[in-house]
Amino acid sequence: MLAVRLPEIIEKRLDALAKRTGRTKTFYVREALVEHLADLEDLYLAERELDRVRAGRSATVPLDALMRDYGLAD
Repeated sequence: MLAVRLPEIIEKRLDALAKRTGRTKTFYVREALVEHLADLEDLYLAERELDRVRAGRSATVPLDALMRDYGLAD
């Protein structure tokens, strides 16, 4: 269980959306969280890998080599 306080303007927008669509506010909050969590997870994973590359603990592959290896080169 999680309780979240929203700014009044967001609460009003959420309420209006729920009323217009016949869905619950909980539905839209859950949908927004799931979608945004996926983006955040991707972002943090990419940042962590970038740190590893910069520290020399992870190697990179040139794009042209990758494309050639997968038969995507011209």
